[in-house]
Amino acid sequence: MTQKYAILIMDGAAGWPLKDRANKTTLELAHTPYLDALVKEGRLGMTNNVPSGMEPSSAIACMSLLGYDPKIYYKGRAAIEAVSMGVDVAQDEVVFRCNLVAVKTGRMWSYCAGHISDAEAEELIDALNTQLGSDQVHFYNGVGYRHLLKIKGLSETARAACTPPHDIPSKPIADFLPQGRGSTFLKELMKRSEDVLRDHRVNYERIARGEVPATTIWPFWGSGPIPPTPTFKEQHGLTAAMTSGVDLLRGLGLMTGMTILDIPGVTDNNDNDFALQARGALGALKEHDLVVIHVEAPDEAGHSGKPDDKIAAIEKIDTLMVSQLSQTSGLRLLVLPDHPTPVASQTHASEPVPFLMWGPGFTSNKGRRFTEAEAKGTGVSITNGYNIIGELIQQS
Repeated sequence: MTQKYAILIMDGAAGWPLKDRANKTTLELAHTPYLDALVKEGRLGMTNNVPSGMEPSSAIACMSLLGYDPKIYYKGRAAIEAVSMGVDVAQDEVVFRCNLVAVKTGRMWSYCAGHISDAEAEELIDALNTQLGSDQVHFYNGVGYRHLLKIKGLSETARAACTPPHDIPSKPIADFLPQGRGSTFLKELMKRSEDVLRDHRVNYERIARGEVPATTIWPFWGSGPIPPTPTFKEQHGLTAAMTSGVDLLRGLGLMTGMTILDIPGVTDNNDNDFALQARGALGALKEHDLVVIHVEAPDEAGHSGKPDDKIAAIEKIDTLMVSQLSQTSGLRLLVLPDHPTPVASQTHASEPVPFLMWGPGFTSNKGRRFTEAEAKGTGVSITNGYNIIGELIQQS
C-alpha cells in the first residue's frame, strides 16, 4: 500500500501568553483532546517557517512548509493570489492585494470592512471598475474583503512601500500610506475610491444595520508575474491536493501543480464546515499521495483581537478535523501553524511555531500537549521550515 500523507495547517494558531488569561496562549487555553492524544504518540517540536529578514506572512511561511525555500521562490504575494483567481500578470503589469477597509477619524477601523460579505464586496468592486477602471487600472473580485488591483504600464508602483492594513489596527493611517517611488499613483487611487464607496447603496445599508462600511481601498503586497516554479511532484516525488478557503493558499497550490479541491462550505472563518473539509481532504487521498488542509479561522480571529474566537477555531479543528485524521489507518500526519498571530498584536509574528508529526515511523518524544511551551520543551527544533516536509515524507 502506498504511503499517504496529510498536512494540517492551523493558520496563525500559535501566539503569545494572554495577561488576562493567566498568561496562557490560546493553544494552552483550548481543549484539544485529539491533538494531545496524538502528541503522546508522535514527534513534537518547533519549526521556523519564516527565514531571517523576510516578512512573517502566510505566503512565505506556507511556501516554507510546502518545501520551497522562500528566499529562492518568493517574488510577491499578490501574484500568487492572482494565479488562484485566474488573473494573468504580464511583464509590464503590477498586481496588488487590494483590501476593502474601513477608516474612521483617520485611523484604521477595520482591515476587513467588518468582514464584508462576498456578495456585497462584489457589488463594490464592480462599482470601482465602472468608475475608476480603465485600460490601465482593473479591480478583480476575490473572497470577502480580499481583492486584487492590477496596474498596467506603471512598473514603478511595485516599488512603493505599502503596509498591510491588518498590521495597523486603530493606528493613524497617515503614517502608513504608500511611500516612496510609485506611491503617488496609489494614494490618488485610494482617495478616488473613497468617493465611489461613500455613496454606494451597499454601504448605506451596512451603516443602517449598524455594520462597518467599506470606506476605501488599501493596496499592498505589490508584485510582478511569478517566476517558473518546480511542481510539488518534481520537488518531492508525490502527487498532492489542497483545500483552503483563501486565494493565497489555492494560488500556492496551483503554482506548484497541486489539485485544488472544491469542497462546499470551506470558508476563511469560524463558519467553515470543518468536518466536511477534513472528509473531503481524506477522500482526495484515493487519487493523491498527499493532501494539504489549510484552515484560516484561527488567523482571522487573531487579526480581529478575539481570543475566544481563536480558541473556538482551534477546538473545532481538534474535534471535527483531527478526530477524523487520527482514525485514518496508515496516515502520516503533520500538524502545525504557519506562523503565530498573537491576539495582543493582531498581526503576524516571525518566531517559530510548534509542530507534530504522527503516524507510521514516528514515536513519542515525551510531549503531552500541543502547545508552544511543550514543543519548546522537547528540544526538537527545525531551523529552516522548508526542510520539515522532507522529515515527514522521508521518515521510516
